[in-house]
Amino acid sequence: MTKRLYLLFALAFSCLAANAQTLFDEEIQIPAGFVPTEMVMPPSPLTTQVLFVGGVDMVQSTPTYGNPAGQEVAKEWHDFIGITPDNSGQSMGWVTVNHEMIYASDKLGDGGGMTAFRIKRAANGTLEVMDQTLNDGRTGQFFNVDFANTVGETGMNCGGIVSMVDGRIWTAEEWFQTSNAAIYATGGGIRDTSNFVVSSDIPGWNGVSLKRYQNLNWMTEIDPRQAKAIRKQYNWGRQGFEGGVVAPDNRIVYLGPDATPGFFGMFVANTPGDFTKGTLFAYKHDKPGWPWVPIWEDGAMLNHQNVAASKGATMFNRIEWVAINPDNNFIYFTETGRDNPGSAFAAGQNAGGVHHPEIMARAQAQGLASPNVSGYWDYYGRVWEYNPTTGQTRIYLEAGPYFADSPAEANYPEKHLTNPDGLNVITIDGKKFLVIQEDLNGTSKGRVPAGVTNPLCEVYLLDLSIQNPTVDDLIRLTAMPAGSEVTGAIMTPDGKSLLVNSQHPRTDNPFPWNHSLTVAIHGFDQVSYASLQNRSAFADPETPAVDQASAFSIYPNPTTRTVFLNKLTDVAIYDASGKRVLVKRNTMEVEVSHLNTGVYFVQNADGETIKLQIQ
Repeated sequence: MTKRLYLLFALAFSCLAANAQTLFDEEIQIPAGFVPTEMVMPPSPLTTQVLFVGGVDMVQSTPTYGNPAGQEVAKEWHDFIGITPDNSGQSMGWVTVNHEMIYASDKLGDGGGMTAFRIKRAANGTLEVMDQTLNDGRTGQFFNVDFANTVGETGMNCGGIVSMVDGRIWTAEEWFQTSNAAIYATGGGIRDTSNFVVSSDIPGWNGVSLKRYQNLNWMTEIDPRQAKAIRKQYNWGRQGFEGGVVAPDNRIVYLGPDATPGFFGMFVANTPGDFTKGTLFAYKHDKPGWPWVPIWEDGAMLNHQNVAASKGATMFNRIEWVAINPDNNFIYFTETGRDNPGSAFAAGQNAGGVHHPEIMARAQAQGLASPNVSGYWDYYGRVWEYNPTTGQTRIYLEAGPYFADSPAEANYPEKHLTNPDGLNVITIDGKKFLVIQEDLNGTSKGRVPAGVTNPLCEVYLLDLSIQNPTVDDLIRLTAMPAGSEVTGAIMTPDGKSLLVNSQHPRTDNPFPWNHSLTVAIHGFDQVSYASLQNRSAFADPETPAVDQASAFSIYPNPTTRTVFLNKLTDVAIYDASGKRVLVKRNTMEVEVSHLNTGVYFVQNADGETIKLQIQ
């Protein structure tokens, strides 16, 4: 199923647009013979395709808990997406999708889960899920990744790691629990609470007996080709993991745990590619020289957070995904934020953790002595940058803008970044961009417009050549259906398609947007850098300078499907019959990608009208 970009999200967008429709008439009469200025919007090069539907598509399972192999509907709550390239040339590669959803399953295994499938590029440019037969005899298209028979159950498979070196995949277990009672089936989906005996090639771990809950919350490597787990990385510490990234040297792995305080981590392997032996570190910005402290004491792997704090590591507020710019090896990670983290920070500082100067400055800007008090707020989060050469970190992009009270949709800014979560670096036309994905952790304080009950999480691009970006530099790419988090964005090896997940959408959305989805957005090989940069000049270097005092005019940008206006104004869009379909206030750009192809009329607050042809 292929549609124009944004078309699948029309329902959600139209609900948002309906919140501000009082200035313009509901309908206008188009006089016979009326010939307004006409603007033609060429087709977007971007199209979408649904690849994998949770709760609908069937996955092939292994013999589990004494039950025979079979098939079952896939779990939902898609999060991480991994792509392992196929160097044989027989396919594009293997895709792996995490499931945050946790429940007991005789066929799929208790707890969280993961699905693997193989794809190839079809002749028409879309992606095709291939039939395959695995070494264990399973045959089909979608395969449940076997954890229960290999490394034990997983808890809430959230983010993960794709090695840029060789496509190795790790799934992150985010759901941090501190007792067997918390993971039991009635609340956590895991029925077996007996001790788990580790079988591992990591020195010192083979034969170790763990309480069942202690065998959760690790980074777990999987084999996407055979849909089975390989090992839990017991030497990377037990944490509420979210994201990570392997550096080009294939020795260093940067790690991000979703916790407050969370500690930015690094594992350094003794030998490139062998992550069974090495040293774990936590980032400490104020440590003289090299800003990393080792975590290697007895018992430290099971009590990572406490040990990292005791060594004075730098505290963060919910680290999420981690990404790398291969052009300079700079590391980026999202700090998604939490409304009032003061008490958690205070506990972390009492244990020895320290605050970054830029976080101290945020607290002082709020009139507070430190972030350790209840009044300290962090509603929106941010993106951090780490320079591996200097060892310095800085806030690369602060989310927002901040509002004490949520403004109405009519006064809401065109761009507002809320709780950045998923993160990746992709290449478009030879240039590197961050792909930033939102996960709303609330609706107050301007996270969504006042009165909006179906908030959307959006995907933004950010040009990494910008040294000190602001929210205004973001380029809106897409959004997900109402109620869902957007996550997992990753580019296919050929650079033509971006895969993204829609996680836990509202169940009253139309099918299939009421299920967790893995969606491919095709056509990035046809998007030029020139069409994405210089947004104020309408994203086209050949466009003449805009005269704000001139008559009303518009300019279409077919790449992101946005209509740009030459002056700040209120604007309404009417369809060919004269019926109002969209209103925006105090704006110079209007997103129209959810509108069907056809004739529309764009009218500003002065009554000036322009005919818009969307192809």
